[in-house]
Amino acid sequence: MPKAKIHSGAAKRFKKTGAGYKRKSAYKSHILTKMTTKRKRQLRGTSIVHDSDKVHVDRMFRAC
Repeated sequence: MPKAKIHSGAAKRFKKTGAGYKRKSAYKSHILTKMTTKRKRQLRGTSIVHDSDKVHVDRMFRAC
């Protein structure tokens, strides 16, 4: 039987914690010169994946 693998894109974007899945804010990777300092500051840090999206992330983390 082949080895079960998780979704490699999900493995790079999410981290499993006790509270759920930790994720980074979007729109913070490039073309930041036109964005205001306030907006960039608010996009800092991480947050927890919403309950409605948790089902999809769980499915990606399960062995396919």
